[in-house]
Amino acid sequence: MKFLCVRCDEPMKLQSAGPPEDGSINALFTCPSCSYQIAMLTNPHETQLVQSLGVKIGPGEAAEGMAARAEAGGCPFSGMIAEMESRDGEISWTDEALARLERIPDFVRPMAKQGIEHYAKTNGHALIDDALMEEARGRFGM
Repeated sequence: MKFLCVRCDEPMKLQSAGPPEDGSINALFTCPSCSYQIAMLTNPHETQLVQSLGVKIGPGEAAEGMAARAEAGGCPFSGMIAEMESRDGEISWTDEALARLERIPDFVRPMAKQGIEHYAKTNGHALIDDALMEEARGRFGM
């Protein structure tokens, strides 16, 4: 994900990010060319999804971690996803679960897959089936 300035079409830079407050994370992005600003506010379910992927969010961590990734020129969450994708595949998927995964929109499917796999590992499952996907869906509040 990348935020572009609507005024000058430049990539926005992360200015600051706050720790979860009432389940939400706030982030402020600024255009380096024209100083236009935009704020992002996650809802509690989005915050929970990010935390389920192993991202530690707390005082200073959100701003520092997101700023470091943003300064590297990418999405604040792309480094975390790449790290999770590089781990060896200890998890297996049933055909039904894979078919269900394919129904998730393309742009969020990699993050959803990683979240479900992380949920499975955290809860001691080596096989992701339809029932586990439903359980994870309920846990993420979706």
